[in-house]
Amino acid sequence: MQIPSKYDASQVESKWYDYWMKNNYFHSTPDHREPYTIVIPPPNVTGVLHMGHMLNNTIQDVLIRRARLQGKNACWVPGTDHASIATEAKVVAKLKEQGIDKNDLTRDEFLAHAWDWTHEYGGVILEQLKKLGCSCDWDRTKFTMDDDMSESVIKVFVDLYNKGLIYRGFRMVNWDPEAKTTLSDEEVIHVEQQGNLYYLEYKIEGSNETLTIATTRPETIFGDTAICINPNDERFTHLKGKKAIVPICNRVIPIIEDEYVDVEFGTGCLKVTPAHDENDKNLGDKHNLEVIDIFNDDASLNSYGLHYEGKDRFVVRKEIVKELTDSNTLIKTEQHLNKVGTSERTKAVIEPRLSDQWFLKMEDLAKPAIDAVLGEDAEIKLFPKKFENTYRHWMENIRDWNISRQLLWGQQIPAYFYGDGKEDFVVAETIEQAVQLANEKRDVTLSAVEPPFTAEDLRQDKDALDTWFSSWLWPMSVFDGIRNPENEEIKYYYPTNDLVTGPDILFFWVARMIVAGYEYKDQKPFNNVYLTGLVRDKERRKMSKSLGNSPDALKLIEDYGADGVRVGLLLSSAAGNDLMFDEALCQQGKGFANKIWNAFRLIKGWEVSETIEQPESSKIALEWFDAKFQETLVEIEDHFSKYRLSDALMATYKLIWDDFASWLLEIIKPAYQQPIDAKTLQEVIAQFENLMKILHPFMPFLTEEIWQFMEERKPEDALIVTPWPEQKTVNAAFISDFDFMQDVISGVRHIRKDKNIPFKDAIGFSVINNDSVSKALDSIIIKLGNLEAIDYVDSAVEGALTFRVKSNEYFIPIAGTIDVEEEIKKLEEELKYTEGFLKSVQKKLANERFVAGAPEQVIINERNKEADALAKIETLKSSLESLN
Repeated sequence: MQIPSKYDASQVESKWYDYWMKNNYFHSTPDHREPYTIVIPPPNVTGVLHMGHMLNNTIQDVLIRRARLQGKNACWVPGTDHASIATEAKVVAKLKEQGIDKNDLTRDEFLAHAWDWTHEYGGVILEQLKKLGCSCDWDRTKFTMDDDMSESVIKVFVDLYNKGLIYRGFRMVNWDPEAKTTLSDEEVIHVEQQGNLYYLEYKIEGSNETLTIATTRPETIFGDTAICINPNDERFTHLKGKKAIVPICNRVIPIIEDEYVDVEFGTGCLKVTPAHDENDKNLGDKHNLEVIDIFNDDASLNSYGLHYEGKDRFVVRKEIVKELTDSNTLIKTEQHLNKVGTSERTKAVIEPRLSDQWFLKMEDLAKPAIDAVLGEDAEIKLFPKKFENTYRHWMENIRDWNISRQLLWGQQIPAYFYGDGKEDFVVAETIEQAVQLANEKRDVTLSAVEPPFTAEDLRQDKDALDTWFSSWLWPMSVFDGIRNPENEEIKYYYPTNDLVTGPDILFFWVARMIVAGYEYKDQKPFNNVYLTGLVRDKERRKMSKSLGNSPDALKLIEDYGADGVRVGLLLSSAAGNDLMFDEALCQQGKGFANKIWNAFRLIKGWEVSETIEQPESSKIALEWFDAKFQETLVEIEDHFSKYRLSDALMATYKLIWDDFASWLLEIIKPAYQQPIDAKTLQEVIAQFENLMKILHPFMPFLTEEIWQFMEERKPEDALIVTPWPEQKTVNAAFISDFDFMQDVISGVRHIRKDKNIPFKDAIGFSVINNDSVSKALDSIIIKLGNLEAIDYVDSAVEGALTFRVKSNEYFIPIAGTIDVEEEIKKLEEELKYTEGFLKSVQKKLANERFVAGAPEQVIINERNKEADALAKIETLKSSLESLN
């Protein structure tokens, strides 16, 4: 086959991805092998590939490809999440463009539009992952709204309800007025914002007295149902038992007493709005206060807002401040910094709201999940370990989970109402079961005089379940482990091995999956959780569309190749730390691919001879590289065990770039227009194949291309399924000797470059072997230094340049090659400068105040400078002696 002169990623990537798909390498079924399972963190069905996805899925692909090479039955389950809030918002926006109001549609009509949208756009991100090289088992692709997945979710809801763990309660919840749904506490982000504290005067009924209230939300006065004072606050003793008048609406409200009021905050008087603040609701319950909800579901004011009805809360805030000022009710305004709850999804400011919602009791469910990660016999490891503290804080302070959402897109809550009261309902997996339960539960006296309930008599709860309530079952439901808990696949693939995800969903998803795993399988869902950092730009800013600092993922692949981008991502991603992404690293990845391709072309371009004997230098070099490869293999395995993928890649990178391309190929390459011996070529190709194996998880396309070019391969011999290199004993002593030899060659090359001695000119070379270094590597030194020979001597050689490696002294005669007088002058100048530098360092170290006051590392650095200067002076003096 003709090897192209340049590596063209655009031509290679689709070819090999199609080949892998055609030969079914990604597909897994249970068999005799050890399983290795990863479930993808399902991206939102609304999503497109961004840098976070690129990093997360590159890491997963590295792990799954390595497991495949290790002979494990590798199964990577892909899929998408229905993302209730985000998807419904997209569908509503599209309908609006078509002039359709969601509220004019029935549930089934809206869901038909949602499914149309999902079928049109839902697979985009998974197709983009293929461009990155992700080797998912696409036959197993799941969607959290698939019939079997939804059935599992409903089954779990019913089971938890029957266990008494799910209940319906009228509670203060977090209301997202943009998405028009409730959110769990974990979906609310508290953002510090600069606001105002407004001081308002309330009149006291039946007198000319007033009291002053400080509030950050003057628009909520329409919901005030009491003023509260601290009973121990002597300033307000005279107000006990009296009533106040709410400004504008003129409602008369009681003045109540409670020690909850902080006498130090604001004015010491608190307006109580039970419908719009959780603490106020607690006060309201305690003192039997009226509850007045002043907001519509979009946070505009309802009829309680009088002439502000229909206006947005923030518009009202501006306008009511003017009205209160004009009526001399607003006394003063102060700036006030406070934390404002915002929706994790829509970024809208959350509105506390009283509502009937469904909750899951979490305290007892969380206990096995806490022990699994933090107990003495912890079964699940978090990488990096630092996230255990975050996990502990969340799990030990867990609150009941609000699992209902006021949305249409999602699994509809399987609660069926049959009477007029809020408690007249049953929970069942199907309408048929619900009818049966309703008839069993109904009043016995009714049963005698009225016909039994039918499906038409029951009304299913309109709300949908929180999206996380489906994805918390993901590692089980993708293998049908909820509906069929003893099926072959769940028993084979579960628990899964590694989970790779972001720390931002450690509680939303990871912790909840652990909870579900112990509840429904009495087993952990995975062994290890690798939490990646966030992707930031080189200025440490989080990547986002609004900042315009997030590159187009597919454009990066187009410009640098998928392998180049994968390398760029991993090189900038130290384990668990934020990734400082710099496009230059993708260029480095592309450059690495070109380096490997050119090395391959060099090897395949050599003419081969079956009759030439293998040179001693080539034999030794190949033995060394084999030892170096084994040493690096041990290092790589250690990095993988600690999820230090960046370090594993860098170790591989250095092995290929420095040791293989820069040293091994340099040593074994034949002389100009001369053939290489067959034995050396065969052995170097075997080493190159091993390199392709360990590089394949990181750069799958390039490595498969080279592998297939090396020789004709059958599909079963493709690189993607070839065995991982076998680990052997490392010859550390040989590697150490070779390192010493490399320093010698570097010394020769430095002198040649510094003195402009052409490499084509062979030079003499002598050594005083104080370190008793083996002569076994002399043939390599002679070849790479272009030396006439190596002469072992007992004393310094006159008229020669010299350098040291450890205690060994090396001499290069310079008669006839350089201007001796000019060289002596140059060395004398360098010696004078170095002696001056040494004096300045020693003066610092002789200063007791400096030594006593400077940090320890500074002193260490100065002593290192002193040692280096002394060694250099000794070498310079030795060189001068040999020249004089």
